[in-house]
Order: sequence, then C-alpha cells, then structure tokens
Amino acid sequence: MKNRINTLFETNKQNILSLYFTAGYPNLDDTLTILKGLEESDVDLIEIGIPYSDPLADGPVIQESGGQAIENGMTLKLLFEQLESLRTFTQKPIILMGYLNVVLQFGESLFIEKCAQVGIDGIILPDMPLHYFQTNFKELCEKNNVSNILLVTPETSAERIQVIDRNSSGFIYLVSSNSITGSTNAMTFQTDYYKRIQDMKLNNPHLIGFGVHDKNSFETVCQYSSGAIIGSAFIKYLKENGISGDSITTFVNGFIN
Repeated sequence: MKNRINTLFETNKQNILSLYFTAGYPNLDDTLTILKGLEESDVDLIEIGIPYSDPLADGPVIQESGGQAIENGMTLKLLFEQLESLRTFTQKPIILMGYLNVVLQFGESLFIEKCAQVGIDGIILPDMPLHYFQTNFKELCEKNNVSNILLVTPETSAERIQVIDRNSSGFIYLVSSNSITGSTNAMTFQTDYYKRIQDMKLNNPHLIGFGVHDKNSFETVCQYSSGAIIGSAFIKYLKENGISGDSITTFVNGFIN
C-alpha cells in the first residue's frame, strides 16, 4: 500500500525539502504551531524528532533542543496526544524520528499503531539494528502502512546497501558523512560517495542529511539525490527567529527561491 511518502516521491522526484524539528521545543506546546507553519510553507516533507536523553547521532543543536524538550515535559505519549488533530490541517507526509529505547519503553506494537492512528507516514530509528527491524517491526509496519526509513553512510558496503534497499520503504536516508548532525564539516561534499549511491540505481529514492544548512549545500546534494533533510539549521533558526508561520516560510524560501 502507498502512503503520503510514496506519493511525494512519485510526483516530485527532485529538490525535495525535508525539515526536522524537535517535538516540545522551544516550548512544550509548540509542536502543532510549528506543524501548522510548515503546512503553510512549501516544505515537502516533515520530520518530528522524539526527544531522547542520549541521542548518539545528534550534534549539540539537536541535543540541546531534545534536552530542553524533555525538561519541558515532552514524552512520546504526550506527543501522540498533541498529534491527534494532525490530519485535520495538513496532508504533507510526516515522519517520526527517534531512538529505539524510547519506542521499547512505549511498546513496539502500540507505537506503530499510534503512528497509523494519528497519520504518521514513516519512522526513522537510527540505532535500530536491521535484524531487529526484520524480526520485530517489519510486519507491524507493513500491516499499518508505516514506512521504515533506513540509513546509509559512506562506510556502508555495496552488499549492505542492497540489503537496506530491499528492507526500506519510502526512501533511504543517505548520511552525508561519518559525522553528527549539524556538522558543516559533513558538507565537504563527498561527491564520489554520492555518485556511487546514485549509480547503484536503487529501488528506493534517497535524501541526503547531516550538515545541509544553506541554499548552496542544499542545491549541491540535490544534484546527487531526490533532495535533502535539514535539521540543526532549522532548529537554530526557530530559536533565534521564533515559530510564527511567517518566520517558518522565510526559512523555507531561503532554500527554494
């Protein structure tokens, strides 16, 4: 079955802009306000971060936002409550991104079922081993039409990438480098790596993330992928410029206009 992610990539194959923000940041009740601002903008895909106390792949900006969100009182249970009205105001594809431990504490089956209930189209759990997904999540995701997005790094072998491609749905998250989120050093543009993935002609499209932070880096990675994911730069912007619809639209326009 198709969901909104599949439809997006079928109808828009280039320059897809995905924005990530942390649920419950800057303030506990800001989640829907930011979502409504993104709905009014020309962003294509939205990723909502589930705050976690030990986010190994995240740089200081996302770590700080997650810590503040937890201090504000954000939990996965509360996030699902906040998202109950999600599909009354937006039909953009939306993904939840977080870490496996939070999901295990919530309950695997309940997590996927709640995703489907509120209208979440996909999940990204960077620390979930592939074999664990195959054993514990694959059937749940397929039953509830929730895409599981897996990650590839510069160190991932061609054989492993093929396995990831077979087990992914929606798209593949192409990590720009062996770095943390927000590191502009990641954007030394490993074009050989990007080209290698591009030439593999995978079944799933891919988006490039980690370090994409301005129009130049966005346009560069879009030459080798269907688009890019921007997280740290957006969170930093929200902290400095506020979460109004106009503010969010200004940020998005800086990448696509």
